Amino acid sequence: MIEPGQVCRSCDPRGGPPIRIRIESWRPGDARAHVVDAATGKRFRQILVKFLHDSPITKTGQPRRTGYTLETP
Repeated sequence: MIEPGQVCRSCDPRGGPPIRIRIESWRPGDARAHVVDAATGKRFRQILVKFLHDSPITKTGQPRRTGYTLETP
């Protein structure tokens, strides 16, 4: 379940430092969550909840290539 304060990192497989975001707010049933940059608290934006994942691994066992995976519970 998505909760404010959770930190997620990007699943981008191209290398480089992962992008980390912090969830600022989300209401159950909303399609979008409000997020900011985890390090600075700046760059407010909205992302679709379907791109927030619990695990970096898909159902088939492959590493995720898109979206963000939960870093802190």
